[in-house]
Amino acid sequence: MIRLPSMPLFLQALGLVVATLIAAEIATVVVILNLPPPAPEVYTVADVAQAIRLNRPTQTREGRDLTTRTDARPPQGPTVGHRRLQFRAALADSLGVAPGDVIVAQTGPRIVALGGMRMAGGGPPVDHDSPILVGRFEVAVRRAEGRWLVVSPKSAFGIDPWQQRLLLVLGLAALGVSPLAWWFARRLTAPIGALAAGAERLGRDPSAPPLEIHGSAEVTAAVRAFNEMQERLSQYVDDRTGMIGAIAHDLRTPLTRMRFRIESAPEEVRAKLAGDIDQMDAMVSATLAFVRDASRPRERVKLEIASLVESIMDEAAETGADSSAEAAERVVVDGDPVALRRLITNLVDNALKFGTAARGRVFTQDGMAIVEIEDNGPGIAKDQIEHAFEPFRRLETSRNRDTGGIGLGLAVVRAIARGHGGDVLLGPARGGGLNARLRLPLAVAATSRAD
Repeated sequence: MIRLPSMPLFLQALGLVVATLIAAEIATVVVILNLPPPAPEVYTVADVAQAIRLNRPTQTREGRDLTTRTDARPPQGPTVGHRRLQFRAALADSLGVAPGDVIVAQTGPRIVALGGMRMAGGGPPVDHDSPILVGRFEVAVRRAEGRWLVVSPKSAFGIDPWQQRLLLVLGLAALGVSPLAWWFARRLTAPIGALAAGAERLGRDPSAPPLEIHGSAEVTAAVRAFNEMQERLSQYVDDRTGMIGAIAHDLRTPLTRMRFRIESAPEEVRAKLAGDIDQMDAMVSATLAFVRDASRPRERVKLEIASLVESIMDEAAETGADSSAEAAERVVVDGDPVALRRLITNLVDNALKFGTAARGRVFTQDGMAIVEIEDNGPGIAKDQIEHAFEPFRRLETSRNRDTGGIGLGLAVVRAIARGHGGDVLLGPARGGGLNARLRLPLAVAATSRAD
């Protein structure tokens, strides 16, 4: 694809408008210069006299309609002019009335009619000396009772053939200009679309490569700022993750010293201290494992999520657990296989830990892959749901690591889900218990097919 030199978006939009206007003006001029002029509507003295004598709507020999009405006042409009005076005198003579009882008023744009022109509709040429009216007019004749009988052409609501030809040619000209406008519009919006796609990709994969910088000056500045923001965010996350890992690692040294020192503690407190130290050591180990997995870059691949859920459920069933997954259609996501396996495994383990059965199902909804893991346990109170995702927060109060764990599992689950552009929500299950609902964006190719 050929890339033109970068220009400000304002100048490109201005160029699009100017180019389109110039092309439209050229097309209009070409149409006007090449189309034949429309034949004017010409009315003779005989046409108007016939309508006045009959005192009702009539048609001329060329098929044009004339309407009549009675009014207390004469029509308004220009009444002087050589041709109108000539027409008035001829009409008065034809009707046998005084010229002062006839008024000819022009009510539309003035149209100069030359003798010898051809009548509209293909009639014979008009004689140069024949008095005629062209365009919009009103002819009034004073009646004996003092009122005025007014004759005027009937207003046409349709489109004349010459207007149809003009609209057709102008439409074709607009179609001819459309490819140029389309090319300009695509060139203007393509970098903006790429920026939006890059932002969406960053939500799916924080380690995505930076965007290519091209387009208008404003767009390149936005892309450059976006890339710098992405780099700073990545560096910030790495720094915070590394700091947490270092703290967790350094905690192991004082924990080891405490293990030796409690040997001299009284027997009645030694067991409690050992339990607390073991719990702290488990928390440190879990934190280090999470930091190690989060800081290890892995390539995102297309993953069939329903098969992954089924395999994890089957592995749990092999250990004697009551776990199963509903048959599902093929649902593909872009993700880290190791991290997603850990996420779903944590959800299944929680379901089996706090209930006696785990049920899984996978489906798509609104362009997202949905994974639901349900258990038949006691569930979680509504006001405690968000607290369940807090690191080292355990809603199970027994303080038994075999049932309550160390409180890092759901925090890891949500971190992995959000790192893939999704999320995890908790709620009541349909038959009682807890429903863990994982939402992940569908793979790009799958989304395109769904659209």
